[in-house]
Amino acid sequence: MSTGGIRVRFAALLAVALVGLAGCGDDGDGAAAPGASAAGSGVTGQVTVFAAASLTESFTRIGEDFEAANPGTTVTFNFAGSSQLATQINQGAPADVFAAASPATMKTVTDAGNGDGTPVTFVRNQLVIAVPKGNPKGVTGLADLAKPGVKVALCAEQVPCGAAAAKALDAAGVKLTPVTLEQDVKAALSKVKLGEVDAALVYRTDAKAAPSDVDGVEFPESAGAVNDYPLVVLKDAPNKAAAQAFATYVRSDKGIAVLTAAGFQAP
Repeated sequence: MSTGGIRVRFAALLAVALVGLAGCGDDGDGAAAPGASAAGSGVTGQVTVFAAASLTESFTRIGEDFEAANPGTTVTFNFAGSSQLATQINQGAPADVFAAASPATMKTVTDAGNGDGTPVTFVRNQLVIAVPKGNPKGVTGLADLAKPGVKVALCAEQVPCGAAAAKALDAAGVKLTPVTLEQDVKAALSKVKLGEVDAALVYRTDAKAAPSDVDGVEFPESAGAVNDYPLVVLKDAPNKAAAQAFATYVRSDKGIAVLTAAGFQAP
């Protein structure tokens, strides 16, 4: 548990206490204008956010800041692969906000009628090749990942980071057989950090978050596989007012500053 009182969960949330609506009501579009501020909004209670694993560090910080700006609120996160989170939401897991790492994953939630309004892209992210510190295999691009003796971890293709990796590899004309397919980008990165693989395709933000363990190797094909990150308040949000306020805060100048400092790109 962080000093801000945020409880981060990496498994499905089995139960969330329902809290009453307070303060301002639903504006109907799932998010507010980018420059808006949620500070002093008068919301209270718990807000539960399902967010892509690559948002872990940034959203944890934003959650702490949101709690400080809105006394009486508690932000609880469920960080995992976007496709896993979408499945949980569509199966009825109680949540207030969903932040996905791709529009395609978000669409599975909105097509099921579980979004409240239109999702809004709040940041973008792109891939790098994560290698152990010092780059012992001398990886300089995607072609090096197909060389004999180079062990590679990828995200599974149903996960946004895996779909982006497949697109980049196809653009480069590189075919490789990964030694492992992971269900979220943090799991792929951990294989590099633990020395189990020589490289992994991860988001730039994830490599930047682990500077003592890995180096991030940029490659040109990543520019054609940029992932948009959409955000939506959920239709059955137990705390709709706090959900709207959190969505507003993420897209405020303060929220975007945290995200861009972590390596995300403003939309």
